[in-house]
Amino acid sequence: MALNRVEIIGNLGRDPEIRSTNSGDKCANLRVAVSEKWKDRNSGERKERTEWVPVTIWGPLAGIAEQYLKKGSKVYLAGKFTTRKWTDQQGQDRYSTEVVLQGPQSQMEMLDGPSGGGQSQGYDSGSTGNYDAPSGYGAGGNPNSGRDLGDEIPFNFNYL
Repeated sequence: MALNRVEIIGNLGRDPEIRSTNSGDKCANLRVAVSEKWKDRNSGERKERTEWVPVTIWGPLAGIAEQYLKKGSKVYLAGKFTTRKWTDQQGQDRYSTEVVLQGPQSQMEMLDGPSGGGQSQGYDSGSTGNYDAPSGYGAGGNPNSGRDLGDEIPFNFNYL
């Protein structure tokens, strides 16, 4: 058995870049800053390291990202690692690894709400197209946390 699942919490480094395919499907490209902090054992000094994670979101979640995510937004994203091979201008093979949100196992949660108000909104992605009433996701993507979203988010994507 194999598992390819990535879960990250971080902040957007810039507004999502939105593209559309010839068939009309949306794609959102994000750069998410994921930081870790620790105290150095030897010096006692506080340290921090930030990794920039490229994320690509396909389908309905890309539209949600376009509408609600902005530079600085804190998000929880769950998807899978994908490595793409491409050829640069000099003809050299290059590889890039990114987190991809596409299909039934993808999740996106806006941890600070669309206006930065601290309210959490969650979305699942999949393939059947069932739309449910808004429901928030707790830390770790729990769809049963029961948060009230008010009227800020028009619907929740929950494709089962």
